Amino acid sequence: MSPSPSRPIAALFAAALLAGCGGSEARPSDEAAPLLVAPGSSGAGAERLRAGELPAARSALEAELSADPDQLSALSDLAATYLLEGHSESARRLLDEVVAKGTPREQQGALLGLGELYALEGYLDAAAAYLETARAVDPSRPEPFYALALLADARGDDAGSQAALATALRLDEAGAARAGFAYAYPEERSHLEAVLAEQAGDRAAALARWRELSQGRFAPLSLAAERHLAGE
Repeated sequence: MSPSPSRPIAALFAAALLAGCGGSEARPSDEAAPLLVAPGSSGAGAERLRAGELPAARSALEAELSADPDQLSALSDLAATYLLEGHSESARRLLDEVVAKGTPREQQGALLGLGELYALEGYLDAAAAYLETARAVDPSRPEPFYALALLADARGDDAGSQAALATALRLDEAGAARAGFAYAYPEERSHLEAVLAEQAGDRAAALARWRELSQGRFAPLSLAAERHLAGE
């Protein structure tokens, strides 16, 4: 463990913890197009995050970081809990720190988190830029390609979505990456299941997911679903 970053990271963690504990949840932008969350740590906090148990995940991750503030993958996952609870500025500060000081794998995870953050805020061009940067860090990892496929679909780029998804599936042949995703909203899971079913040629399953998504709360995802349903 490198001793030099411990103190500033601990101070940042403490400040973000205080900021993340107060205030009301922010409402997602009307133009939000949430994608997915890819936990990067391996402890109980990440498991709770995948299960959607945000308070338990946050508590576990905060405990892990109190014991060892240099666990940057856990810091990135803590940022995800803050983001999903509506504390986007606290999340952004933590993710920026991981991008600045993490290993390439940790940086990639934080860049994915920033892509999700900007997608939730409705800044889809910025989200795409972060996801492309995440992809470039390590093109052998499938997670950025899944997120890029979902974002491309939300933006009406069917060819781009299909190409990114095909790459993700080639890199994730056993499905381990997608099995490890967490979802901020049920629409995220429905969207991924819909594009996966389309790619597999299971039109009936895809239509069922598109119908669910068309009734969702996020305009870009609802419009994407309606576009696919128009081709029934």
